[in-house]
Amino acid sequence: MNKSDFHYELPPGLIAQSPLPERSASRMLVVPPAPAAFADLGMRDLPGFLQAGDLLVFNDTRVIPARLYGNKDSGGRVEILIERITGAHEVIAQVGASKSPKSDSFITLDEGTRVRVLGRDGEFYRLHFETAEPLEKLLLRAGRMPLPPYIQRDTDISDDERYQTLFARHTGAVAAPTAGLHFDEPLLAAIKACGVEFGHVTLHVGAGTFQPMRSESLSEHRMHSEWLNVGAELCAQIARTRAAGGRVIAVGTTVVRALESALQDGVLKPFAGETRIFIFPGYKIRSVDAMVTNFHLPESTLLMLVSAFAGREHILEAYQHAVAQRYRFFSYGDAMLLYPQNEVGA
Repeated sequence: MNKSDFHYELPPGLIAQSPLPERSASRMLVVPPAPAAFADLGMRDLPGFLQAGDLLVFNDTRVIPARLYGNKDSGGRVEILIERITGAHEVIAQVGASKSPKSDSFITLDEGTRVRVLGRDGEFYRLHFETAEPLEKLLLRAGRMPLPPYIQRDTDISDDERYQTLFARHTGAVAAPTAGLHFDEPLLAAIKACGVEFGHVTLHVGAGTFQPMRSESLSEHRMHSEWLNVGAELCAQIARTRAAGGRVIAVGTTVVRALESALQDGVLKPFAGETRIFIFPGYKIRSVDAMVTNFHLPESTLLMLVSAFAGREHILEAYQHAVAQRYRFFSYGDAMLLYPQNEVGA
């Protein structure tokens, strides 16, 4: 398959630039297996599609204020986007500058901290922050929330809260697990009242999630690496849910990537480490029975993942419907409830 097989036309005006005043006010497109019709509903209708004994799995990663600005000692403005924290004061990052910084050169952040360029790994740079201050504390003080490139405005103080999920606990992501942004306390309470349990994985979403595929053929694409943790407690929760006849419902593609990475011979087992898993049509997703997700970029690996779950043609029809109905797209946009192809949903 080719990436052009996952293209669709999206009017720029449908790309959400800001969140809605209330998280759960988002619309929700329900996509049952064909030939059942799509349903235009809202996130607050989600409890009606859940049953006692179901398990909702969230990604509890926390986004770091990963965007920093400064100047090279040799002159020139610099933008740093941290991809991953690798040590007490070291990171892997993208560095935007008119001329690439050299090894052992220095960048001075706008707030004064000195950053040494240790070297380069492909498109990323290894950087060392020359400070005794804990790196996370420095980022909270000097960094900005790393909104995606398609949000064409400056960050403001509201993004510090709205670009995090309510259950964000483990710091390390540079992009939000956006399906979780739709859940607020009233919606979570309504879901819990249905007898639904909650579980959590951790997958630190990397900036690579926004990078376009360079190869036309899917077989030539190499996925970016992301760190994840699927704990023993969640594995036991899922086993109990399955044994009792309940369903496992992923909140977001990152949850699916984490669970599929932790499968060993079809059995979910505790796993902590890196994943480069690339899920596209032809791959059978076995870890979940339904999925809440946002709308994804044309020709993106996330669109390919949901196509593997619900069928490429069916997904593209759903996106065409969403465009016609003027849903809001991408990180701050609306949601979908997906069921696997050729299976009956609730």
